[in-house]
Amino acid sequence: MIALRAISGKEFYLNCELIYRIDHSFDTIITLIDGKTVRVTETEKEVVAKVIQYKRKIYNRCSEGEL
Repeated sequence: MIALRAISGKEFYLNCELIYRIDHSFDTIITLIDGKTVRVTETEKEVVAKVIQYKRKIYNRCSEGEL
């Protein structure tokens, strides 16, 4: 899960495995695999960086046998 901030200012956690695509209009729009959309204050590059950081953390634990 990655921490994001909704346009309303409220922080929430998103399961990044559910992300279908990330677009930029005036805001960053995340489309989930079920078709729902979420608008966040982070840029698309910031969201991608958070996903990469999360996945590296998970895969490093798997390779070290920490699960």
